[in-house]
Amino acid sequence: MESFERRKFLMSLTTLSAATALGNFSLAGAAVYKPPVNTEGNRFKISLNAYSFNEPLRNGKTSLEALLTFCAEYNFDAIDLTAYYFPGYPQIPGDKYIYDLKRKAHRMGLEISGTGIRNEFAEPGKAKRAEEVTFVKRWIEVAAKLGAPVIRIFSGKALPPNYTWQEVADWITEDIQACAEYGKQHGVIVAVQNHNDFIKTADEAIRLIRNVNSDWFGLVLDTGSFVTMEPYSEIQKTAEYAVNWQIKEKLSYNGKEELMDLERLFRIIRASAYRGYLPIETLSVGDPFVIVPVFLKQVRTALEKVVNS
Repeated sequence: MESFERRKFLMSLTTLSAATALGNFSLAGAAVYKPPVNTEGNRFKISLNAYSFNEPLRNGKTSLEALLTFCAEYNFDAIDLTAYYFPGYPQIPGDKYIYDLKRKAHRMGLEISGTGIRNEFAEPGKAKRAEEVTFVKRWIEVAAKLGAPVIRIFSGKALPPNYTWQEVADWITEDIQACAEYGKQHGVIVAVQNHNDFIKTADEAIRLIRNVNSDWFGLVLDTGSFVTMEPYSEIQKTAEYAVNWQIKEKLSYNGKEELMDLERLFRIIRASAYRGYLPIETLSVGDPFVIVPVFLKQVRTALEKVVNS
């Protein structure tokens, strides 16, 4: 009997030691994970958002396959294979195309940081919104096949007439919850992009994210689309909700357009808990094969300076 009690005592010490070593966990179960804020070293990977090449992709002068080659030549870490440029979009591409693209990216040393679609959840008609949910779910399946960790969606183009913001937010929340749950089943994070549309401010983005309340839902933080209030403060306020980014060349505020202060932006990102991809997106008029390398160099220089400061 004494031997039995001794074994129980020793087992309890072992369990307690393991729990202490795990740190973030308790005997009752896992506690809420709090990611590190000031981890040193290279936390970030630079990706290219395919939308930077919107015009040549639209008119057939280039292709996603050609962009993979471009990204490899300029040593991008990853690429965001925006779905608009898949053959037949919004229809789902065949598996052969998806897997060939995935194989080529891998052979070129490129990770796939995400993909994105256009959807409309600020639609009063429930049947129409149900179609949009189905549309998002089908592209979640494509994202899973690609190995994309995040799929970018939108809330809605605008607040429809005769409805309050909260009324529309309630049905958008319900639709996104259904998508996030489907994303969970396929290992894909669903993320809304703030786009100066239905979501105009940091507070609106945060309200929606908190209402959805899913580990499989977050924000694609579009640095150039907070235009109604001081943008750097808006970016800082929402940084903790970001699961991916869009690093833009410029921002607009108070009716004027100015170059992004990249060092200021990267200090905000570095001070947050975010780790991972920083997709860049250029929207300037001109040849993206010329514009993107210039911006990429600026991004790398600013990021290196901030990380090493």
